[in-house]
Amino acid sequence: MNLDNIHNVYFIGIGGIGMSAIANYFKSNGKNVGGFDKTPTEITTDLKNMGIQIHFEDAVALISDEFKNKSNTIVIYTPAVSKNHTELNYFINNDFTVLKRSEILGEITKNTFCFAVAGTHGKTTTSTILGHVLKEASTNATSFLGGISENYNSNLILGGSEISVVEADEFDRSFLKLSPTIACITSMDADHLDIYGDHSALEQSFKDFAAKVSKTLIVRKGLPVEGITFGIEEQADFDAQNIRIENGAYIFDVKTPSENIKNVKINLPGKHNVLNAVAALAMANSFGISLQVIAKALLTFKGIKRRFSYRINTENLVLIDDYAHHPTEINAVVSSVRELYPTKKVLGVFQPHLYSRTRDFIDDFAASLSEFDELILLDIYPARELPIAGVNSEWLLSKVSIEKKQISTKENLVENIVKSQAQIIVIIGAGDIGELVVNIKNNLTVEN
Repeated sequence: MNLDNIHNVYFIGIGGIGMSAIANYFKSNGKNVGGFDKTPTEITTDLKNMGIQIHFEDAVALISDEFKNKSNTIVIYTPAVSKNHTELNYFINNDFTVLKRSEILGEITKNTFCFAVAGTHGKTTTSTILGHVLKEASTNATSFLGGISENYNSNLILGGSEISVVEADEFDRSFLKLSPTIACITSMDADHLDIYGDHSALEQSFKDFAAKVSKTLIVRKGLPVEGITFGIEEQADFDAQNIRIENGAYIFDVKTPSENIKNVKINLPGKHNVLNAVAALAMANSFGISLQVIAKALLTFKGIKRRFSYRINTENLVLIDDYAHHPTEINAVVSSVRELYPTKKVLGVFQPHLYSRTRDFIDDFAASLSEFDELILLDIYPARELPIAGVNSEWLLSKVSIEKKQISTKENLVENIVKSQAQIIVIIGAGDIGELVVNIKNNLTVEN
């Protein structure tokens, strides 16, 4: 496909975090961009402010005429969209070029030196750190991110067309559409079992991805894939050692296959973020960027919105917002909170994401959520799924072992949070719970 011949790019699900980065990319490269999403969000507002046409009703009549010329239009959709979507079927039935998000990302990056970050956890933070390091090292890379970078207030770090950074998403086996030059696998925990069926099929998919890497594969120590390893004090090729916390920041030394560097610093909480930083360091160093340049870039990395984001941070009250939606991710958040605030009461507010994920990991979710002192659960966010009989937040709550636990509606959530005596409040989930955080923050600020 020659993207130079394409003038119009239409997105179905344009407000998604991955979709919006590609929409931004095409708009920045002079294409006419438009799209549909089901609800307005801060992301869609930002896209509209760039001059992108967006509507929020699934209706072919609302699609501008220029996007109905199939000779110079491509249509990109997210797998989260229903197969019964009216606009999607209009384009398919009229023989437009219709691509999944992963397919167009593969087309954009296939002729680039492509850095790809794979893993069931850690993709967004690792790829965003890497994109920032490459920017600071003046490599002119373009990075497509799965979160909003605090440094750039965007999920796109725009650069040239020779080097790219992408998240290699295992959902729907999307990462097999990529052509990675240097890649990393951060983790291979069971997830997306609605797609894969079992953990062994997921592992095989990661092995298939690894086989596509043309130059260097970097893997978390202990994973069942051959490659250069990274880890924390476990004799990995890139190994973080002598880890300590000073004023909320992590400082550590890194041993590499060729040299060592001392006193690397990141201003992110949690040992899982040390791992993410070491993974990004390994990828950048394998590309040829010096450890000193990498360490300097890490000092200025500010983080990602909804990844342990402080919305209130005072002596008496802390409000943290995080995208965690898998038991392993929730455990990482709780561990970081306990490390930073060992003596304070912690309230967790969680919106489960997907009926199938809740069902498949119900006991693991219950165990991780039981690590909070108090818990408020919202109803399950369905995303692409229809309800599954018997799978609901009440079932999950019944398995949580702590005493202070309750179900809340979105309408009553602020009231229930304000009633809590906890000094640390953690909002977690990958659905629309993030849209509620501003209102929660404003009400807590008034109360305090």
